[in-house]
Amino acid sequence: MSAPWLSLIGLGEDGADALTPAARALVAQASLIVGGARHLAMVDAPAERLQWPSPLTDALPRILSQRGKPTVILASGDPFFYGVGDLIARHVAHDEIFCVPAPSAFALAAARLKWSQQDCALLSLHGRAFERVTPHLQPRARIIALSWDETTPARLARHLVERGMGGSRLYVLERLGGPHERLRIARADAFALDNIAPLNTVAVEVEAEDGAPIIPLAPGLPDEWFEHDGQLTKRDIRAVTLSALAPRKGELLWDVGAGAGSIAIEWMLSDPANRAIAIERDDARAARIARNALSLGVPDLRVVDGEAPQALAELEAPQAIFVGGGADAAMLAAAWGALPRFGRIVVNAVTIETQSLLADVYREKGGELLHLQIAHARLIGRFHAFDPAMAVTQWRAVKR
Repeated sequence: MSAPWLSLIGLGEDGADALTPAARALVAQASLIVGGARHLAMVDAPAERLQWPSPLTDALPRILSQRGKPTVILASGDPFFYGVGDLIARHVAHDEIFCVPAPSAFALAAARLKWSQQDCALLSLHGRAFERVTPHLQPRARIIALSWDETTPARLARHLVERGMGGSRLYVLERLGGPHERLRIARADAFALDNIAPLNTVAVEVEAEDGAPIIPLAPGLPDEWFEHDGQLTKRDIRAVTLSALAPRKGELLWDVGAGAGSIAIEWMLSDPANRAIAIERDDARAARIARNALSLGVPDLRVVDGEAPQALAELEAPQAIFVGGGADAAMLAAAWGALPRFGRIVVNAVTIETQSLLADVYREKGGELLHLQIAHARLIGRFHAFDPAMAVTQWRAVKR
């Protein structure tokens, strides 16, 4: 075990006076102190100082050159709660790091609002895409989010109004834990708070109007929520397909021939840690996928503009693959070859030619072969009848 030489010390708005004696001793003994300008100004120590550059990773060579020498990194609140701790732990052995956290902004906000943290969605909109808040906008949900800057609360208010949630209450908590702490409250549809401090946390109690587009917790979003040109895995087939793909936390999906991107988007909605790559050869459709991902709250969806199987060659290996358009033997062979052991594949086909191909791979690889038929009632004169959609043949398999 190496002795810890790198100390991560959390600071709040109450500054160095709130540090424990142990944390103060670590600061006093450091040969290098790294932090933002605000944090560096809070401590009085003779050590060399390094202000975080942009990007933060540019500081890593200097920090790593200190190995074996007492070094301190100052961070906001809890370094391992949407903080710099994760970045450092990916480059420094765990037994070389010592951490002294301070209360996080989430803990302070929950304490001021008397909310139980375990019942809240805890998000960061600082350095992350704003649209990631959208799936969390559920009726009666409580959300605590770290703001990017003073503009975030107003932007969130506008977003709530646009999604039929103007009655939601926003709590803007500024400079938590310090002498200039302030809490203000406003409805989203009447938000007029000004002079908001750049360092703020915003909390929301969601109130949704009837008919507001709440993103459901089960697969099968309405087809009309997607911008598309007809190349869309329809809602009922999509729900069956997502069930067959069986998303698990933190997994990567390839959506090959993605069309409108609906499978990749709903895969990512199943868990915030899930990732997906949508592969689409048509430029207009690729742009449409990106717009759909933004509007439905998964802005981190990666879109690859290219044709399979060539476009698959350099991609990170997935845990699951969906093929929804234009499958041929070469594409299926490349997809199967890219899967790891116990990886899953689901292929949907509507043409006779592709259905025949799936019958062949079913005989060769095993798995399941399904015939899916959906019919919707429609009006015929004074009566109703079921109008069948095109049948879908689905092959699903696990690589063993």
